[in-house]
Amino acid sequence: MRSTLVRRTVLTASAVSLALLSTACGSDKADDKKPDAKPSAAASSAAPAAKGKTDAELTALLVTQAEAPDYVVQAEAGAKLAKVDSTPVTTDKATCKVLVQSQALQKVGTPTGVARTALGAKPKEPAENASPEEKLEAIKNAFGITTTMTGLSSYEGKGAEELLASVKAAGTACAGGFSATAEGDTTKYESVKPGPAVTGGDESASLSLTADLSGGDKGTILITVTRKGSTVATFSSVSLTGTAEHPKALIDTQVKKLG
Repeated sequence: MRSTLVRRTVLTASAVSLALLSTACGSDKADDKKPDAKPSAAASSAAPAAKGKTDAELTALLVTQAEAPDYVVQAEAGAKLAKVDSTPVTTDKATCKVLVQSQALQKVGTPTGVARTALGAKPKEPAENASPEEKLEAIKNAFGITTTMTGLSSYEGKGAEELLASVKAAGTACAGGFSATAEGDTTKYESVKPGPAVTGGDESASLSLTADLSGGDKGTILITVTRKGSTVATFSSVSLTGTAEHPKALIDTQVKKLG
């Protein structure tokens, strides 16, 4: 993986996949438990601006394991997200920078608070009487699960609306591709296309980014950004197989929890 931020995105996905392997394979033990540029685009909404939330307030609003039964919350992988803001990123097209920041769940602009977590889609478990071949297939499937890193950020004034506007603008301006550099590594994003439709919240943007990976492979990262009042929920989905699945149920649950 050429880009540091893209590489960290996939490494986080790897951490989740490895943590889910025991669930996918089952267990022979009866007592085992399963488990920076500030956006410059003008805001389009005329609604009154709400007060921004703090880190603690946003953390309380993050979707929990109980609220997302088809996903596994990974604390270790989520902890890695606390370091993403320490990696500066530049892009050959300034408008496209917000896409890389959103992909990595970096802070965009000056939020009053942020909260982040990582969830992996729960892999299908083999039957109790599964053959060794079927158990091996379950392991392979576990490596291909989609990991979704979820971030909440809140803003004073029109900051949340400006963030959505900048993502939408980047979706159009960066459609033909762009390059991003972090810590000396450069990644070519071949295209930016509209992603799966999203409902809920006050406004949303859904995009699919195709990036060059090592060895000539391609990888698709799904980015969904949804605003509810002064709070923005960002979802960055990736799979080690290179093709992420749209986490609709997770997105719907998280947006609903925002009120």
